This record gives sequence, C-alpha cells and structure tokens, in this order.
Amino acid sequence: MRPAARRGVILAALLTALFLAPTAVASAHPLGNFTINHYNGLTIHPDGIDLLAVVDSAEIPTLQQLPRTDTDGDGAVSAAEGRRYATESCADVAAAVTASVGGEPLRFAVRSAEVSYPPGAADLSITRLSCRLTAPADLAQPTTLAFRDGYLSDRIGWREITAVGEGVGLPESPVPATSVSDQLRNYPNDLLTTPLDVRVAELRTVPGGLSSPGASSLGAAPEASDLDRLLGGLTSRFNDLIGERLTPFVGILAVLLSLVLGASHAALPGHGKTVMAAYLAGSRGTARDALVVGATVTLTHTAGVLVLGLLISTFSTLAGDRVLGWLGVVSGLLVAAIGAGLLRSALRARRAAAAGEPADGVLAPLPALVGASGGHGHGHGHGHGHGHGHGSPALARLGRGSLVGMGVAGGLVPSPSALLVLFAAIGLGRTWFGVLLVLGYGLGMAGTLTAVGLLLVRLRDRLEERLVRVRANERLARLMAATPILTAVLVLVVGLGLAARGLTGTV
Repeated sequence: MRPAARRGVILAALLTALFLAPTAVASAHPLGNFTINHYNGLTIHPDGIDLLAVVDSAEIPTLQQLPRTDTDGDGAVSAAEGRRYATESCADVAAAVTASVGGEPLRFAVRSAEVSYPPGAADLSITRLSCRLTAPADLAQPTTLAFRDGYLSDRIGWREITAVGEGVGLPESPVPATSVSDQLRNYPNDLLTTPLDVRVAELRTVPGGLSSPGASSLGAAPEASDLDRLLGGLTSRFNDLIGERLTPFVGILAVLLSLVLGASHAALPGHGKTVMAAYLAGSRGTARDALVVGATVTLTHTAGVLVLGLLISTFSTLAGDRVLGWLGVVSGLLVAAIGAGLLRSALRARRAAAAGEPADGVLAPLPALVGASGGHGHGHGHGHGHGHGHGSPALARLGRGSLVGMGVAGGLVPSPSALLVLFAAIGLGRTWFGVLLVLGYGLGMAGTLTAVGLLLVRLRDRLEERLVRVRANERLARLMAATPILTAVLVLVVGLGLAARGLTGTV
C-alpha cells in the first residue's frame, strides 16, 4: 500500500472511531462556558407571591467561585460550606429581584436555599443554586404585578420567567406557565441561536381561577442546523476525551479534534478571520504573507488562552465574558485601523494612476487592463491609464507590521472552549496536555485562515492572468481598478462591526 493511501486509511479509522465511540450527553451549557443563567418561576396567590429562582453557573464561573465556597481550601465543597454559600447567595438574589403590586413594592424573604454541583463538560462541575423566596401581597382585587430580575444583570446567559396563578387568574400572560428549559436543566437546541433574555414581566391579575395557562408558545424558533449539531457533537466528544485515561490513541484523537474545532471556529461568522483572507487577496498579499498571518494567529490565540486562564484563576471576581467583550473591541478596532490605512493607500494609488504618476508604495497598474479592447485603449502603451483612466492600480505588498497586526486581531479573542479544556487538563494534572490542545486549536484556526488566504491569492492571480490574455473590457477593468478600495472598505466596516459586537457583549 502506498504511503499516501496508508495515511488515508489511518485517518479514516480514527474518524470512524470518533463517531462510533460512546459519547456523553451534550454540553450542559451550549450557550457558553462563561454564562450564568437565570430562571424565575412565579406562583401567584391571593395573599402573596412565591418565587423559585434558579441560578445555573457554567464551568468557568464555578471554578472562579471555588475560593468563596471552599472556605477551608481542601479542594472540595463540604455540606456545611455548601449551605453557607447557598444562604449567602440566595440573600443576594432576594435583594436583587424586585416586584410591585399596583405600584406598591414587595419585599422578598428567603424560605429555603440549596446548592448542588452537577457534572459539566470536560469533567468540570457546574453550580445549580435554588432559592425559594416569598413576598406577602394583596391580590384579592384586579391589579397589575410587575417583576424584574436584577441579579448579576451584567453577566451573559439564558434568562427565563414563567408565571402561574393559584386562586388568581392571569389573563393574556406575556410569559409561559411552564419552563421551556425544564428550569435550566435542558436547554432546547432550536433556541440556541436566539436564546431567551427575559428579565422583566408585567402581569394583569384577577381574582379566582385555579391556574393560568400563560403564554402557550414562545413563537416559531429556528431549528439548529446540521452543522451546528455536528460541531456540538464534536465539542462534546472533545471535552469527554480530556477526562479519559490518556493513551496514545486518546491523545492523537484529542489533538485531531482540537485542530478540527479550531478550524471550524475560524470559519464561523462574526470573527472576521475570513475577511483577513480577503484582505490578503485585495492588498497584493502573497502566499508568504498568508503564512505570516496564520502563524501570528496561532501564537496570539495560544498566548491569549494561557494569559486569560491565569487571570481567571487569580482573580475570582473577574468576569471572563466581559474580558472577551473588551478583547473583541480591541480586535475590531485593530482591524478597522488596518482597513483605514488600506483605504488611504488605495485612494492615493488611484489618484496617482489617474495623474499618470507612480505613488509611493504603489505597484504599477496592470498594463493589460488599461485601455481594454475594441480600439478604446488610448494611451495603453504607456501603462499609466491615460485616455479613459481605467488602469488598475494595485497596492504594494503589505509591511510586516500590518501582517502581524492582522494576525494579532484574528487570534486576540480566546475561544472559551479552548480555555475550558485548559482548566480541565490542569485539574487532572495534565497541564502540558492542555497547552498542547490549546496550541492545536490555534493551529486549526490558522489553518483555515491560511487556506482561504492562499485560495483567494491564487484565484486573484489566475483572474489577472486570464484578463491579460483576453484583454478585458472597460467595465471589468473598472471593477478591477476598484478592487483595492472595495477590499479596504470591507475590512474597515467589518472591524467596526466586530468592535460593536464586543461593546454589546455578543462576541
């Protein structure tokens, strides 16, 4: 068997084992391992309101809370430590949620407080805090009940409110009577692209009635795509591998999955990495330039995960999702700055070409695109775009600083999945393995960027060669002349969009 065929057989066997091997249930927090999720279940009686408030903290916030819960520092939360933590936290919840009946504010008191630590992804624990609160109120007459959840309002996560009446009717309730997530136990896949963010509810109440059905539906929600389900399954399997006995097969499979997940992360919309590839093509980038950007992405992402992991481990109050948001802002502004510089250079090149003069840092126009075909090419022999001025000035090759800057922007926002894997490996005493997988994740990201960049550079060169042979018409020549400007505008707009996403916490 030839070596290439043998390698193909081995890879196929590994992938087959991956999909046939038993897998655990899907990630407990498909919305992200930084999230803190809230459920508020209101039960309304004629003489008061009962509230079941559940706070579901994902793996990374749970790790950060450990110094607060594990007061004796033995690495485990005892029953007494759990009760203390639950009591303190539920008191905070009671102070943060607000309600009023007919404009009169209510005051919630804690009836019971419980905390548990179910298993999460990569053999890490999550935190489930359950607080039963009550507040006296007079609902014997028709009135209005207003409720607001202000607990940890700055943290990203699922927010859900339900309401039922017992002896009180809730006509046209804006919230459902039953939890779509089973009180944060099972997040529906078809709502992950548009997660619930319900923090307030205003209900009309009338006397009588044993119960109220509330809102019967959340409306039509988009179903998870096959790609989303595939990536979710791969991520779950990847997390499961961290806790398995480390054998050569498990190690190789984990590294392969880190490469695949890193590559898929780079291809997802919203990160701007493929725009960098377009940037390479539109700015006269070469294959070497694409490799430089890819290598910088790998180094930046790997270093970012390690540094953020150190900060989160050191500072328990540091909100990782907010750090990611600010890094997203910095990344977007860096991309926008490069785009602005690219636009300035493209406009200067266009003016120089129109004036028939070479500009600093600008390559000569493509000679075959000047003058086009059909006898309209006045002055095409001069190569400066005289006559109709349809020359196609192209930007000079990028400086090393711009290339590195674009790579830094691409890898600056660490992947929460890679960070989770690092924490899990450290907890198992396999720090070196965690660093290796984080590096594999970065290499996968860089691979996608480099491959797309090389493809676009190759297609650009082929197109220019064909245009030289067929002597393109004037319309196509105009389009080619505008390509550097269009590319620069695209990079600038995407950079500003990434910065805006970071500011709104949607990185």
